[in-house]
Amino acid sequence: MTDVKELILTIVQPLVTYPDDIKLVERETERFHEYDLQVNHEDIGRIIGKHGRVAQAIRTIVYSVKVPGNKRVRLNIIE
Repeated sequence: MTDVKELILTIVQPLVTYPDDIKLVERETERFHEYDLQVNHEDIGRIIGKHGRVAQAIRTIVYSVKVPGNKRVRLNIIE
């Protein structure tokens, strides 16, 4: 699943002012490969965007990735 992790980091790093503060934790549940994204509190608006459009665009790209098995990918943005 490192490819999905790299994809998320590749998308998010250019959007934020403090790329060193990005924390991405991956965990696996019964149905999902979940990724918890946390950024500096000053960058949260850049990741969410107006009306959540940036966050939705990031999720659309990440959710389109095919992973082995029946599990799906889920991205959680932690404020």
